[in-house]
Order: sequence, then structure tokens, then C-alpha cells
Amino acid sequence: MIDAPKTRVYYNSACPVCRAGIESQQGKMTACEVEWIDVHNNPAAAQEVHPDLEFVREQLHVVAPDGSRHVGVDAFAQLWKDTPGQRWLAALVRLPVIRWLSRIFYRSFARRLYLWNRRKRHW
Repeated sequence: MIDAPKTRVYYNSACPVCRAGIESQQGKMTACEVEWIDVHNNPAAAQEVHPDLEFVREQLHVVAPDGSRHVGVDAFAQLWKDTPGQRWLAALVRLPVIRWLSRIFYRSFARRLYLWNRRKRHW
């Protein structure tokens, strides 16, 4: 019997903020089929979603069971869609204006967080 494809989440555990967010999300998704891939401990795995490891460290990446790839706030929306109690959040951030604003905010926050982590020499 062939296993059904799982959602794959690529995250960076070297970032304490990212690690805490992922740990929280993992607790909410215990009934879901998700493969959590830490690119800090397995940098080669980042190649599965993007050739630039630093880009994968900077933003959350999710590959859905259908193979579609999601980055940043769209990755969060993909996770929330499958998370009990957070489906409304996925629907909210997918609304056109909110999606646009969320993407701008996320990219700015992720960039600043990435640079802070580099200054702190977390990797």
C-alpha cells in the first residue's frame, strides 16, 4: 500500500522565533499528516523547495500533498487551512486586500528576523 502524500513544512529551527511558532503549530496539527523538515539540521533538504538555502531559512515553505508550493504568508495559509480552529484565519488571509497586506508585512518581518538571526550568529 502506498502512503498518501503529506504536507511538507520547511522551517529553520536555528531561529528561536521560528522554532517557537513551529512547535506551537505542531501541537495544533497532531491529527494531520505533516512532515516537518528542519533546514537548519538538514540543509540539503532545502533544495527540494528552492536552490537558495538562505531564502528557505528566511521564509516558511510548505509543499501541499498535491505538490503545490507555498511561501511566506501563503505557506501559513496552507497550514491554517488544515488546522482545526484556524481555518477561518486561512480564509481571512486569502482575501485579496488582506493577502496583499499580509504578504508585505510578512516579507518585511521575515527579512528583519532573518537579519537579526544572522547578527546573533544563530547559524
